[in-house]
Amino acid sequence: MVNVLTDATFKEALAQPLPVVVDFWAPWCGPCKMLGPVIDELAAEYAGKLYVCKMNVDENDEVCQQYGIMSIPTVLFFKNGELVNRHVGFAPKAKMQQNFEAML
Repeated sequence: MVNVLTDATFKEALAQPLPVVVDFWAPWCGPCKMLGPVIDELAAEYAGKLYVCKMNVDENDEVCQQYGIMSIPTVLFFKNGELVNRHVGFAPKAKMQQNFEAML
């Protein structure tokens, strides 16, 4: 399951005991629409191992500014509340899976 984050719930998500993956996206973004199903599939496959989230950049500019989200999709990877990896742009499932595996 993919969790939906807002500026208000972002810090709460980072406090999760699991590593956190956040997909920054927008409904008008073509590459985001391509990456979305990949993130959804991986969220299901890594349920209980990773806390997978999505954040709409049009509705949440505070966190986007804080982490320098300049283009989307951008996927940020956090361990213990610290940013450890960043992926910008679309990637096929195999590539995203490598990023997910690196978090375990």
